[in-house]
Amino acid sequence: MKIISLFSGAGGLDLGFKQAGFKTIWANEYDKNIWETFLDRRSITQIPSDEIPQTLGLIGGPPCQSWSEAGKSRGIDDHRGQLFFEFIRVLRDKKPLFFLAENVSGMLASRHGEALDNIKNHFKQSGYKLSFQLMNAHDYGVPQDRKRIFFIGFREDLGIEFEFPKPLEKKLYLKDVIWDLKQSALPAINKT
Repeated sequence: MKIISLFSGAGGLDLGFKQAGFKTIWANEYDKNIWETFLDRRSITQIPSDEIPQTLGLIGGPPCQSWSEAGKSRGIDDHRGQLFFEFIRVLRDKKPLFFLAENVSGMLASRHGEALDNIKNHFKQSGYKLSFQLMNAHDYGVPQDRKRIFFIGFREDLGIEFEFPKPLEKKLYLKDVIWDLKQSALPAINKT
């Protein structure tokens, strides 16, 4: 089950798909600090779709700085926010069976409402049945409060509608995972 990955960052999303049985056959990342691990280092805006292999799925996390509550929240008015449309361009050109895009919860801010609706409509107009939801990794066995929005779609001709999993009843906390290290931890160096 082969996939391609755009805006791959350090490869966390790719790793999750690998653990689920997928193989990333082509990945793209523009951040030169992590280039050693990626196949294509060019900006996605400079890569024609015909240079990207055909595959079952397309995954990626377009840059979040434009949408982040910690940033300037320029959203679609920032060139990084517009990179969502590059993801959609590749999706339309390659027509994989499915896609998954994720981003920060800041996209849900009311100031981004029109842009978010536009992005959702582009996914639907590309021929995909869209499922969209805010999820927290803490609800799925990760000892971290990490909220992300997910856009997941299957090609309409497949007749599949993705259903998000229900949160786990038992949540993990940091002490559940690393409490056994408390005796081996080194104290912080006093810098005064």
